[in-house]
Amino acid sequence: MKVGVVGAGMVGSTAAYAVALLEAASEVVLVDVNETLAEAQAEDILHAGPFLSPTRVSAGQYEQLHGAGVVLLCCGVAQHPGETRLQLLQRNAAIFRQVVPQVIAAAPDAVLVVASNPCDVITDLTAKIAKLPTGRVFGSGTILDSARLRALVAECVGVAAPSVHAIVLGEHGDSEVLVWSSIQVGVFPLAAYAAQVGRPITDEVKAQIDQRVRRAAYSIIEGKRMTNFGVGASLARIVQAIRNDEKLVVTLSAPGDGNGPTGDVCCSLLRVLGAGGIEATLKSILTAEEEAALKRSADVLREATRTVLQAA
Repeated sequence: MKVGVVGAGMVGSTAAYAVALLEAASEVVLVDVNETLAEAQAEDILHAGPFLSPTRVSAGQYEQLHGAGVVLLCCGVAQHPGETRLQLLQRNAAIFRQVVPQVIAAAPDAVLVVASNPCDVITDLTAKIAKLPTGRVFGSGTILDSARLRALVAECVGVAAPSVHAIVLGEHGDSEVLVWSSIQVGVFPLAAYAAQVGRPITDEVKAQIDQRVRRAAYSIIEGKRMTNFGVGASLARIVQAIRNDEKLVVTLSAPGDGNGPTGDVCCSLLRVLGAGGIEATLKSILTAEEEAALKRSADVLREATRTVLQAA
């Protein structure tokens, strides 16, 4: 499968590298307004090929996206230290209004995956511009936040992260909802497993993990001015699931269907991911408190979406 990556900055180039590492695509094409940057990133990844995989990596124009099965939209300006994802909104919305029509013209059959922030609102905007069938446009959303939660819980109870099953719903941002009620370690509910190994999950522990998940991007950006490894790996995993038609259950951001606490808002819920993109949305079992928090998160995004549409 051919994969396009629009935006050859740190997120786009790391995603392309991770796709090559996973051998998730036979070909990767990098497109960027800075052609020199795209060419340099592609050449650097290509030179890693003999150690990694036979994936062909090149730089090109939008026309070279023709035939792509997936296009990762990693374009836009970066989040500055102290800046919220929603503060990025107007700047990145303007960029996507220019980029998306060119992607659709070159690769009308591709699945579009939005990685740029604020992910949920930009995904909603992309879906409205692209006018593709339901499921063919979605954002990486809280797939990374869920991974962060899994990693931190695993660290806390002393197991490998893949053994922890945990999700984060709602906004990929400050109002996101950590669903503590459904976390499992292997087949055990979190509290039961933690008690068995003598590592109780107290309210204080939960608060610390919540802060580290919710504020992860801010602390990482403060230290290195960007986040790229986590999101790059998550995008490569999405590509792999699409290529293999895995029916992977994962949290992704997509326009709402009008039902449930999130209504028509574009936000992260549990989705089934296959060859054509999102194939189904699953209803999570939430406590009353978690459902109320999810509704509040949707309200935040509804207002942000209204703002960007009014500016159109």
